[in-house]
Amino acid sequence: MPNSIAYVKNYTSILDRVYQRASVSGCLASGRRMVQAGRNAKEIMIPKIEVTGLGDYTRNVGYKTGAITYEFETKTFNYDRGIKLLADVMDVEEAGVLGCFVEAGSELQRVQVAPEADAFTFAQIAGHTGVTTASKSYANADAEDILEDLRTVTSAMDEHQVTTGGRYLFITPTLKGVLDDFSYANPNRSNRVLERFSRIVEVPQVRFYTAIDLLSGGDDGFGYQKRAAEYELTSDTEVDSGKTYYTRSGSGTAASPYVYTEVASPVEASLGTYYEITTAPGLDVNFMVIEKSAVIKFDKHVASRVFSPDELENLDSYMMKYRKYGIVELFDNKLDGVYVSASTS
Repeated sequence: MPNSIAYVKNYTSILDRVYQRASVSGCLASGRRMVQAGRNAKEIMIPKIEVTGLGDYTRNVGYKTGAITYEFETKTFNYDRGIKLLADVMDVEEAGVLGCFVEAGSELQRVQVAPEADAFTFAQIAGHTGVTTASKSYANADAEDILEDLRTVTSAMDEHQVTTGGRYLFITPTLKGVLDDFSYANPNRSNRVLERFSRIVEVPQVRFYTAIDLLSGGDDGFGYQKRAAEYELTSDTEVDSGKTYYTRSGSGTAASPYVYTEVASPVEASLGTYYEITTAPGLDVNFMVIEKSAVIKFDKHVASRVFSPDELENLDSYMMKYRKYGIVELFDNKLDGVYVSASTS
């Protein structure tokens, strides 16, 4: 991807930045003990312990004998991303922006690194085996519908003895606004369910999906995107009533991309033209309830450095490199502390 560094006649010191929030998932970062455990290996071995409960003590026999189960749960680092940015020394010098890499590094963190880290975190949590995603459209819902669903979630977690001390509600700004407006308009109506969360965090929808694709930096581009559904021709010879079939239209070009339409009443004679979904698409998340101790999230290695032209053997350029290597996972025995609500579309 070519650089675009404009030559200048005169310029201000105020950088024109795009609108962007910093990371919203940083509050889920694991503590120092977890970071130390993952310092020297590609995998983390997490101890899990279970013990039997109490039994009757009798004066003639004494104690009942129970058991201890001690085993390890293996988690593998699953995030390894980076970028190298180059700028020819003459381009930088003639543009009069020798400090542009300082600004570029800040912009990289705010506009690229933080949003992708958030999107990856939430998608990993939503897609974890054992986490059930409830599908519901709130397009026409009012605040009372949302509050009722939140009460159902918190009640279930309370019954499963999930602590409230680290229970976070992640919610889109749109739905949070609906709740805020309700509170102001109805000061005498109860919204006390929101007190069951130690923290409420607004997550922009563009970072809040059940599944994403991390783009390689090749022909597919850079960054991330919401995962699109993948289809293939069905191999069925008879109509399976338990499946959903689709027909395809369009030429698959940029001007006329493929469009897949659900078949309302599939017939055997047309099976050769029907498609099935092989990879489910990412859905917009409405909200997530996450108890922090259920999450494993930390960066094992972060490298960020700017190189001068004198340090590069083959190029007369400035170079900035950035790499981030880490993990986002869940403890398999704490899934009661995770709930995901996603859209139906």
